[in-house]
Amino acid sequence: MAIPSVLKLDTVTKQFFPDVPPAVNQVSLALGQGELLGLLGPSGCGKTTLLRLIAGFEQPDRGTIYLEGQAVCGSCWLPPEHRDLGIVFQDYALFPHLSVEKNVAFGLKQLSRRGRLSSQQIREQTADAIVLVGLKGFEARYPHELSGGQQQRVALARALAPRPSLVLLDEPFSNLDVQVRLYLRQEVRDILKKVGASGVFVTHDQEEALSIADQVAVMRDGRLEQLGTPESIYSEPASRFIAEFVTQANFLSARRSARGWETEVGCFELTVAPCAGAEAAHRVDSGALMIRQEDLHLEIDDSAPLFVRDRQFLGREYKYSLLTPSGATLHARMPISQPIDIGSHVRPSLKSQQVRLYPQEVVARYGSTAPSDSSTRSVA
Repeated sequence: MAIPSVLKLDTVTKQFFPDVPPAVNQVSLALGQGELLGLLGPSGCGKTTLLRLIAGFEQPDRGTIYLEGQAVCGSCWLPPEHRDLGIVFQDYALFPHLSVEKNVAFGLKQLSRRGRLSSQQIREQTADAIVLVGLKGFEARYPHELSGGQQQRVALARALAPRPSLVLLDEPFSNLDVQVRLYLRQEVRDILKKVGASGVFVTHDQEEALSIADQVAVMRDGRLEQLGTPESIYSEPASRFIAEFVTQANFLSARRSARGWETEVGCFELTVAPCAGAEAAHRVDSGALMIRQEDLHLEIDDSAPLFVRDRQFLGREYKYSLLTPSGATLHARMPISQPIDIGSHVRPSLKSQQVRLYPQEVVARYGSTAPSDSSTRSVA
């Protein structure tokens, strides 16, 4: 049975200036009841603008947004305060002169003035929201008396207290240190799932999006590049941009020969699957092989073409930076039980015998728009 849509976008477009491309360009998607959607993309891709359009802080130039089946823009306009949304801002936006309890109750009092809630209901829903986020006993404290993680919980409680149909979160964990961020993002997911709330959150952190979202929408230059489950986004990227940005994969120029796939670092016997952007007319005997970091295995060999330029200790594994004969950089992740010294020459092999191929025509069409640092440099 199909899950009813809480949110639906139909070709939504927003252009701030006539002489520049749209910030959001014909985006269409749907979010089911109880699902979490991660808007993922690099800075300037349009994800925050899209969130603001959903919230009603911006009006689209074209397209329609539906909340629980009702159009809130397009042929009509529903202001933010009437959209039944909870919003968690990046800087939390707590009132410094109000206690935790009064911050959480703030939105509920607006509903009371419209006759939708009684004073007793405000007290009950405020108390329920505070308990839900684990802050019982902190009701009388002020924001400056709380840690960053606790302030984030207050902001979430305030968003959830009116029991909205949809919660919007704008990079909610970016101001927290790593350990708190890792813990709190799972806690937020658990809280939203517990109350059956639907949510949309903006992030530029690939791991964050893949770990807590039910659906991931990858954006690029205002357009929706791919929408799918975290598993499908990671395992079947629709474009080279997604493969680079989300999976941080290596790309290695290759040409098929009688021996296999010839590259500058060796010949591999592989089964290749053309990427989603490849059309039937494209040659599938040359292009760029997409090789994930975890699929690259290394063996020390003084005559091998790859040179270990650097090694990073990541706890459970090492991440190696490898220099190819052409001067490009590849990356590999290996267990700490098999350390390789910096300065060693290594011969690569592939753990997976099936990889994705980006034919030369697709490489030229999509190009590479990932940041131009050594971690994403392409060999193609």
